[in-house]
Amino acid sequence: MIATRLTDKFGLSVPVISAPMAHAAGGKLAASVSGAGALGMIGGGYCDRQWLEEQFFEAGNAAVGCGLITWKLAEVERDEPGFLDMILNRRPKALFLSFGDPAPFIKRARKMSISVMAQVQTVSDALHAVEAGAEVIVAQGTEAGGHGSRRGTMSFVPEVVDAVGDRAIVVAAGGIADGRGLAAALMLGADGVLMGTRFWASREALVPDGFHKDALDSDGDATLRSILPDIARGYEWPEMYDIRTLKGPWTERWRDMPEGLAAEARRAEYVRASREGDSNGAAAVAGEAVGLIGSIESVETIVENVMRQARECLSGNWRAR
Repeated sequence: MIATRLTDKFGLSVPVISAPMAHAAGGKLAASVSGAGALGMIGGGYCDRQWLEEQFFEAGNAAVGCGLITWKLAEVERDEPGFLDMILNRRPKALFLSFGDPAPFIKRARKMSISVMAQVQTVSDALHAVEAGAEVIVAQGTEAGGHGSRRGTMSFVPEVVDAVGDRAIVVAAGGIADGRGLAAALMLGADGVLMGTRFWASREALVPDGFHKDALDSDGDATLRSILPDIARGYEWPEMYDIRTLKGPWTERWRDMPEGLAAEARRAEYVRASREGDSNGAAAVAGEAVGLIGSIESVETIVENVMRQARECLSGNWRAR
């Protein structure tokens, strides 16, 4: 066991959180991560009530958290008051908020004794989230898969630790997929790590085989940040965030003419291709950590390998080989 403030607060044996990846982090993945001693998250993403209810059911009695895209939650709460209450009444281990101002929702969660994790991409946002009551700050570097911004993990994490580490637990995210990344994050002052792409490439993730194959055939150079998938899906994301995906036939086809993606017919095709793992019609959402992944494994095996390697690194017994 590696004990940190994160493990102490949430009763974990592993200072690892699985990222609440929209459409990929379902109840089975979250429950498996928690069962391995880490903290699993259901990816509530764009606030699909029916999907979330299904995934909480799939998680069973496992102690899992739930993550939501904050700007989308604000829209849904405006049009459908009570959506957040539906989540909070499930008593998640933590509420994870990303990409938007978490302040309007933190008090509601804390009032029910539910911890709030705020993922941030700037130091000013980290300060704001702590002042609003977030207990865990996830400092996300640009290497991460999915949406994010521009700061690199290596310098951003210790800067956030220096700014808010005396008032909140700090978790590192972005490009971390093995025990070396966990050990490095701890040396940077973090209390643990958030891993997305490594758990995305697991047997329990809701990811089609085609995208998993593409990831295994890729390295960290084979990703890009763009707004192409958001145009294709009709999502109006705030300008400061874009999305990291694998490069592929679809991204190469549309890189220089994104305006052609806005047609309704393109949207239906993108949804189909995403469901089927077809890189000719959609992009696989994964980060630079794909270059560290050599196989699709069970969550249990992933966590065991991460912890073994981290302990070796921290004890000075690990050597590159």
